[in-house]
Amino acid sequence: MINKFGGKTKLNIKRLLLILVASILVGLGACSKENQTAKKLAQDTADTAKNLDANLTFKNVILEQADDKGRLWWKVKANQAEYSKDQKNAQIYNPDGELFQDGKVVYKIKATTGEVQQDGEKILLRGDIIATAIQDGAVLKGKELEWRPKEDKLIVRNNLTGTHAKLEAKATEAHVFSRARRMELFGQVVAVAKDPPLQMRGEHLIWEMAKEIVISNKPIQIDRYKDANNITDRALGKTGQVDLKAKIATLKDNAQITLLEPPVQAFSNSLVWNLNGKKLVSDTPVQVIHRQQPMTVRGNKGWMDLEKKVFYLTGNVIGTESKRQSKMTADRMNWLLSTQEVAAEGNVIYQQAYPPLNLNGPKAFGKLQNQTIVITGDTGGSVITNIIP
Repeated sequence: MINKFGGKTKLNIKRLLLILVASILVGLGACSKENQTAKKLAQDTADTAKNLDANLTFKNVILEQADDKGRLWWKVKANQAEYSKDQKNAQIYNPDGELFQDGKVVYKIKATTGEVQQDGEKILLRGDIIATAIQDGAVLKGKELEWRPKEDKLIVRNNLTGTHAKLEAKATEAHVFSRARRMELFGQVVAVAKDPPLQMRGEHLIWEMAKEIVISNKPIQIDRYKDANNITDRALGKTGQVDLKAKIATLKDNAQITLLEPPVQAFSNSLVWNLNGKKLVSDTPVQVIHRQQPMTVRGNKGWMDLEKKVFYLTGNVIGTESKRQSKMTADRMNWLLSTQEVAAEGNVIYQQAYPPLNLNGPKAFGKLQNQTIVITGDTGGSVITNIIP
């Protein structure tokens, strides 16, 4: 640890004063061994050195620490620094400084108070914390800051708020890694993206700042906003990520998306929500439920054109209407959500309970809700063509 006077690693004030005492004694003793003034001065100086052992206080100091290669770890200005009796720690007041990694400034910091450890491996600040990441411009505010330079880890905790050009967040705690340009947020995290307008909630969100990607390895909720007060869509998953640059949200493991328009819910173990292209894609078994009509469709995989309000499903597709107990199975099926019509092809089988009816053919078109289904062949009748994009 170095103060503004240039002392290295430890400020041994007592030793310096005792040397001064010895010098005074030698100088004055040469004139007169009986000089009472010299004895009094020596005693007072020795007493002062003893008292300084208990509390070493400096005003307007600059404290800094470097690694074995001489590269700075941190440099802090403080109005006052008080060293402990063993001089291993120092309490600092109104610290304002910089944190370094690999010899470069990575954070600017301010706080109310702080504690510096003699070995320099950790600096702890408290009070109204402000930490600014130089490279990414992220600003973290909280009540406690901890810098561990050997781990390249900055920790800010207690009433944490963070702001960035792409994201704003609230959490219990944040861990920031300057080399990886990664921020990890913990504890009831709420992160709000500006473009696209999303709110993400979870217990542990990872913000890859350079890639503009938010990752969660725990349950995550994503709300899409039409404006500041209105949620249009909501997505849930046991894990997930949001690519803010590409405007794509990916939900995994018991994922579901609830859309306002069209009013449907989609369930799958993998849902890819293209927010910009207005598409919803699943390459694993997917089920879609209409929230206003008694209609459900599921298949091995599928995708939805949110703008045209059409869902395309392939592989063991089953469409069911619960009110009239109508059912259709096929290799491929298109569901036109605006009209509730289905167009199917490939091993089509249609069944209904009342009146009992079973039909099959290569293609079909109609509405399961009112049991108006047309089964056609390749020749003759009303042949449905180009129903699968």
